[in-house]
Amino acid sequence: MQLRALGRSGLTIPPLTFGGNVFGWTVNEDNAFSILDALVDAGLNFIDTADVYSRWAPGNRGGESEVIIGKWLTRTGRRADVIIGTKVGMEMGPGAVGLNPHYISRAVEDSLERLQTDYIDVYWSHQDDANTPIADTLGAYGRLIEAGKVRSIGASNFTAQRLSEALLESERHGLPRYEAIKPEYNLYTREPFEAQMQAVVTTHELACVNYYALASGFLSGKYRSAEDAGRSARGAEVVEQYLNPRGERILQALDEVVEATGATHSQVALAWQMAQPGITSPIASATTLEQVADLAAATQLKLDASTIEKLSAASKWR
Repeated sequence: MQLRALGRSGLTIPPLTFGGNVFGWTVNEDNAFSILDALVDAGLNFIDTADVYSRWAPGNRGGESEVIIGKWLTRTGRRADVIIGTKVGMEMGPGAVGLNPHYISRAVEDSLERLQTDYIDVYWSHQDDANTPIADTLGAYGRLIEAGKVRSIGASNFTAQRLSEALLESERHGLPRYEAIKPEYNLYTREPFEAQMQAVVTTHELACVNYYALASGFLSGKYRSAEDAGRSARGAEVVEQYLNPRGERILQALDEVVEATGATHSQVALAWQMAQPGITSPIASATTLEQVADLAAATQLKLDASTIEKLSAASKWR
């Protein structure tokens, strides 16, 4: 598997990232352990999680995904075999939110304890914090890097303007810079990244680790009518958001490529993304070992130029 650079951090990651938001939500601990084993064995060793995963699930408080990953790390002793990214900034409770230095210093210790590790490979700002000066946030990350608790940093859900401002602050004050950006991007949702962020990514040699790579499962091809809404926890939302004339055009193009290549819908949708300028490693999740195998196969699928153009034309937003 050909690895890709995580910006200028010196880290290299596989061309597909695993989304650990499912751990402690739709995947229990035992199944998560099996999935993590299979992922690392397949070379998909970049595991993305967050302190807030999965606070939205009934009975959860947040941190469930990190706890499961931490238990797996302790059980297997495979810390050196994985690259772990986690995040800070989303609300974890009263007063536990944002990117101010005091909160970051507290939140990172909580994440390290849950993950049962002494360092985080990629620490992400989960969302922008307009109430905290950018230099203060980057300074806090700098201290964590100096202490060996964080290896590199990334920004999630930032606008192109705010990311550019952060890069300028890094250069101006000699602070760590965001080496990666995490926007929403897939065959259906293209405009927010391509209109502005793509140019920032390529100009500054950043990594792009995009989320919702399969549009919450829509691009897997399993949602074809309103009756399919019950096929997953997000089914109703997926049908409402994506099942429209444009979504149907995308599915038709995927159907044609699937028939021509013998690959699955998910593999084709991910392979298209991995071929796009500025895209480093799309994030996708799996809840079964069969889906892990599907993700691994996607990294080996190379689409020719005419196929990429067919999918781009069907999903065009301009």
